[in-house]
Amino acid sequence: MRQARVVYEGRTLTATPCATGVRLADGTELREEQVTWLPPGEFGTIFALGLNYADHVRELKFQKAPEEPLVFLKGPNALTGHRRVTHRPPDATFMHYECELAVVIGKTCKNVPRESAYDVIRGYTVANDYAIRDYLENFYRPNLRVKNRDACTPIGPWLIDKADVPDPMNLRLRTWVNDKLTQDGNTRDMVLDIAGLIEYLSGFMTLNPGDVILTGTPEGVADCKSGDRVVTEIEGVGSLINFIE
Repeated sequence: MRQARVVYEGRTLTATPCATGVRLADGTELREEQVTWLPPGEFGTIFALGLNYADHVRELKFQKAPEEPLVFLKGPNALTGHRRVTHRPPDATFMHYECELAVVIGKTCKNVPRESAYDVIRGYTVANDYAIRDYLENFYRPNLRVKNRDACTPIGPWLIDKADVPDPMNLRLRTWVNDKLTQDGNTRDMVLDIAGLIEYLSGFMTLNPGDVILTGTPEGVADCKSGDRVVTEIEGVGSLINFIE
């Protein structure tokens, strides 16, 4: 099942996909542009992974991936929905997208062994975790201005039940900027896989329903300019559109 959260005629509603765009619970069918898209869930703690794809590690000229996961937290203010706008700071010289598989937790859990990790997942969605590299102190201590600006992380459009994604560790990830393909990777290239991330995080803190793990991005990041249309797509999960201003 795929579902989204949208605003239509002043009301926040649940929507599902249809041939024209979205179908509301009362059966009304609308084009994507006729609704305002919200993040597809009411999310809690947002975990973000850095340097979690081997090819991206090489792209950034690191000798090897971190020995422990490079994890930092994001505030809810950072999230925005499908077809929404993200602002490029006027002083930025390098702002890049990051196409990421987002894992949504479905159960309160702690100390989850990797063999049980998929039991605590609710589903998956697409995230585009923009980074403003000008503000980066180093990859192990990203400044708040790099990753926590308002609306710097589009997410959606759909939250997909885990049962509908049989192999999340073999999904193609792609990004287009103004219809030019700029990023093309696969989740199988994660340094620490989904089960390992859940085992690691739940080993020292409780995970709760609605918590989100952004699992990192492959190589191919490129600078985005005001006026760009950026599409981040994950095979079987969805295609997320964002506009830069």
